[in-house]
Amino acid sequence: MTQVAVTDAQIAETAYLLWLDEGQPEGRAEAHWLEARTRLETAPAKPARKRAAPKAKAAAPKTAAAPKAAKASAAAKAVKAPTRKRASAKVD
Repeated sequence: MTQVAVTDAQIAETAYLLWLDEGQPEGRAEAHWLEARTRLETAPAKPARKRAAPKAKAAAPKTAAAPKAAKASAAAKAVKAPTRKRASAKVD
């Protein structure tokens, strides 16, 4: 068995969980600490996670964007409000 380097924080968390599992008995802190350290040091190492390959992005057709732009500009021109002619007042 290979030993794995573990931190005090990992040992403390594992000891706490052991303490909870045993019903929170008093006076067993050292026993829980030693048991936690033993379990963590002799636990098999987890294999490294493989990174997933990046997903390929689907290429958008370039011709599809042009008609939409043309339709949008034509629609904007059609929406313009007609201008009114002002009646000119003649002053004599």
